[in-house]
Amino acid sequence: MTKVKICGITDAETARFACEFGADALGFVFAKSKRQVSPIQAQAIILDLPSSIRKVGVFVNEKIENVKWIFSKCGLDYVQLHGDESNSYIKSLDLPVIKAVGIGSKADVEQISSYEADYLLVDSPKGTTYQGGNGVTFDWELLKDLDESIRKRLIVAGGLDEQNVQKAICEIRPYIVDASSSLETDGKKDMTKIARFIEKVKRCS
Repeated sequence: MTKVKICGITDAETARFACEFGADALGFVFAKSKRQVSPIQAQAIILDLPSSIRKVGVFVNEKIENVKWIFSKCGLDYVQLHGDESNSYIKSLDLPVIKAVGIGSKADVEQISSYEADYLLVDSPKGTTYQGGNGVTFDWELLKDLDESIRKRLIVAGGLDEQNVQKAICEIRPYIVDASSSLETDGKKDMTKIARFIEKVKRCS
């Protein structure tokens, strides 16, 4: 069954609702973003969540010592790296890692397997202001020849919503689908959109 990750969580009410409705993982953005939270904010939200929910911290080119401190402070399960982090950076972290890769060409797809991360997240190419969370899909056809061993640890993001997520699951066959900006109204998470998105994923799986 395809798992669901809701990213860009900024408040406890949304976090609890997403969990109760069937989300498998929640993402907390510590990098510069419209959805950025402080370690103290994230810690307060996470303390109230079930242990079964995977808590993911999103970072962009952050100092290793800062990532480790926030990981421990907030009780995270994974760190999601959305910048230019190398394999040596990943190894130095010595933490469960999700490495994000922007997909705009075949060369980007070929780069995926070079990362020694627990999970690999494919997203639309970097935006002009923020890296990820731009709410734009990429050409899924680029992933058609992806090795099955990678699909088993693949997370797909980039403009997924209730209208296209079932198609994405059928075409890409990922382990997890990830959504953020498409689940918002006027810049805030919309409970109805979250519920409909999760429902579509579970129905498809």
